[in-house]
Amino acid sequence: MNIVLTELQKETLEEVFNIGMGRAAAALSTLVNEEVKLSIPSVRLMRRKEAALVLGGTSRRVCSITQVLRGEFGADAILIFPEEKSLQLVRLMLGESVDLTFVSEIEREALTEVGNIILNACIGTITNLLEGEFSISLPVFKQGDCVEIMQGATDEQEQVVMLLHIDFSVEKYEISGHVAFVQDVRSYQGFVERIERFIQKAMRS
Repeated sequence: MNIVLTELQKETLEEVFNIGMGRAAAALSTLVNEEVKLSIPSVRLMRRKEAALVLGGTSRRVCSITQVLRGEFGADAILIFPEEKSLQLVRLMLGESVDLTFVSEIEREALTEVGNIILNACIGTITNLLEGEFSISLPVFKQGDCVEIMQGATDEQEQVVMLLHIDFSVEKYEISGHVAFVQDVRSYQGFVERIERFIQKAMRS
């Protein structure tokens, strides 16, 4: 199956996701009482196995927060930060005195809250613009290497990953991470059809 987007579809997706990041940044700014800037400079499409390698394979430890989107098309939305950068996020949430040598239960909760805000902003923006009916699962926190995080229960060759690179800046911290939207072929095709319908509607208005 051809998973390549047209240039216009890709630009539309990047714009939609940047709108979502703007909403997430506003919510996080209120939470940490500091200006937070979030942007998505690039969107790439690939298979799930390739995405795991691009993110660092088995050599890189990461923290992830996953939410499952179900409805007219489905996706696993996964926010991924390098483990050391995730602990910097904890410090922002809980204060400078936090021990950064490990992730405790309260720190997991803080990271999960950050993930919930970012993923909900992305998902909410997409579903509102594409005018669909969807449900979203509760966020799930996980630590591991990139292969473990990206490992799926179904055939990886039949899953498409939309990989978004995130730039996250607040105070003295500059943190880069990723959001991965993992879809099966049918869901991906439905998603692209919705994007194209949105583009055509916008061009007529």
